Amino acid sequence: MERLHRYRVRVRWTGNTGSGTSGYKDYARSHAIEAPGKPAIAASADPHFRGDPASWNPEELLVASLSACHQLWYLHLCAVAGVVVTGYEDDAEGEMAEEGGGAGRFRRVVLKPRVRIAPGSDIAAAESLHANAHEMCFVANSVNFPVELSAEVMVDG
Repeated sequence: MERLHRYRVRVRWTGNTGSGTSGYKDYARSHAIEAPGKPAIAASADPHFRGDPASWNPEELLVASLSACHQLWYLHLCAVAGVVVTGYEDDAEGEMAEEGGGAGRFRRVVLKPRVRIAPGSDIAAAESLHANAHEMCFVANSVNFPVELSAEVMVDG
């Protein structure tokens, strides 16, 4: 049985420097990403597209969403399987190609989780659960480019 979930956010442009979009260089790419009851996320364009390098850009947020989704599924599957995860970090990378007319697309994202597990946990299960998490990830199942995994699992101690 299918369950439908809805996610509502507001993206509010904050970059009017006084003359609106009167020229390509006359406005900031700053905006806020908001949802009721949550702190706003300061965002902008990638610095290559006149964005603020101190703010999150949509491309980084997409890579972060893929990484976080995988992490959450992985932790869930480990808990169910009795694998005790004590640490998890992912230095994920996305690759986007810009085309001649300015359009572009992601070519791939590589997730690189480094997982620490408690002594006595099944390392083979911990390694194989990454594939299950990848299959379950809502975000990875929704994109039209490959999401690759290069995972490492280490036992504490």
